[in-house]
Amino acid sequence: MDTVCAMPKYKYTAADAQGKEKSGVLDAASKPAALVKLRELGLHPSAVEEVAATAVPRRVQSSAPRAGARGSSGMNVNLSIPLPKFLRRRVKRKQLATFTRQLATLIDARVPLLRALQILQKQEQSTGLREIIGELCEAVEGGSTFAEALSQHPKVFDKLFINMVKAGEIGGVLQVTLNRLTEFVEKAEKIKTRVKGAMIYPIVVLVMALGITGVLMVLIIPKFTEIFKELLAGKEMPAITQFVIAISNTLVHRFPLVIGGIVAAIMLVKLVGRTKFGRYQLDKLMLSAPIFGALSMRVSVSRFTRTLGTLLSSGVQILQALTIVRETAGNEVIARAVQAVHDSIKEGESMAAPLEASHVFPSMVVSMIAVGEETGRLPDMLVKIADTYDTEVDAAVDGLTSIIEPVLIIVLAVVVGTIVIAMFMPLVSIISNLK
Repeated sequence: MDTVCAMPKYKYTAADAQGKEKSGVLDAASKPAALVKLRELGLHPSAVEEVAATAVPRRVQSSAPRAGARGSSGMNVNLSIPLPKFLRRRVKRKQLATFTRQLATLIDARVPLLRALQILQKQEQSTGLREIIGELCEAVEGGSTFAEALSQHPKVFDKLFINMVKAGEIGGVLQVTLNRLTEFVEKAEKIKTRVKGAMIYPIVVLVMALGITGVLMVLIIPKFTEIFKELLAGKEMPAITQFVIAISNTLVHRFPLVIGGIVAAIMLVKLVGRTKFGRYQLDKLMLSAPIFGALSMRVSVSRFTRTLGTLLSSGVQILQALTIVRETAGNEVIARAVQAVHDSIKEGESMAAPLEASHVFPSMVVSMIAVGEETGRLPDMLVKIADTYDTEVDAAVDGLTSIIEPVLIIVLAVVVGTIVIAMFMPLVSIISNLK
């Protein structure tokens, strides 16, 4: 009987010899075969994904056993269905750093790449990362380069990781590149953990404050309101008391509307943040915020300089490095400034001038980058700037923690004190009338 056999189609994104990005669709038996075809075309793929299938006639015997049925030889036909990518366990940055360092150690010990990946796959405890390493082994064994194999997992290995590995493979210094990547990931994770840890206490205090205020507004204030109406006999209550009672009534009688308004405001901010203009304005607001702005600026500068310095130290061309930095900036204001630097370098100018014109980076950073360009030691200077700002981030986090604690206590005292005063003032009037 005639049936069909599917020939997979693969959608690809690749760069040509001039660095221009191209995309398209091609037929191939597997992902490694698709990567080989792209290399034959002189393209350097950054992403290859299966998107569809083309029907090809094929003669199949009608007596063939069905999937999962027992064949004529008595063997079980076991078809393993792989889990979808979105169901796989997410790989943590700490796990990625450990994997990178172990791989660098094995390669430095002159263990072949494929054998090193197989060793790491056997000893990996994380199910998700073990599956990914297995797919990397298959791709490398099929003829793909390590960078091409990594590009098949963009959610785990970002463009920074892939391009640094590509530069290390071309330069024959893969173990050096992997060590630099490990240091980069570990330092970035350290800063992220430091900032998150500093926010735990303020968040706990804020949640408790909101909880206490909510209990007062929903349970206590309505009871006082009924007492005041009976004892004041129609007399007007103080303005502050009316204000607190109005808020309490809104929370009690229109609670769904309040929750709906909060959800709508959050959704609106998210929708605005998805547009380029909205994202730019939100990021600009974050950088200029009174308390968190300085910390956000230091983190952004540290990330920019360390990413660019690491890429340049690994042999990545400066224009390609700037493109990667722009895409991984995490802040639209920084991304636009990096794009201006990219355009300036493309025209044969320096980095310092557009950085200064953007009014985003501190003058000290601009001056150090200018010195790095003049002395020909820009990568080293960028890494030094990142180390300096990492230290400043630690100091800023400590200072932020010491500031937020008393601020939250004062805010909580003002809120609770206002409620107490609002409820106490009518009692004074009532006691005066009784006398």
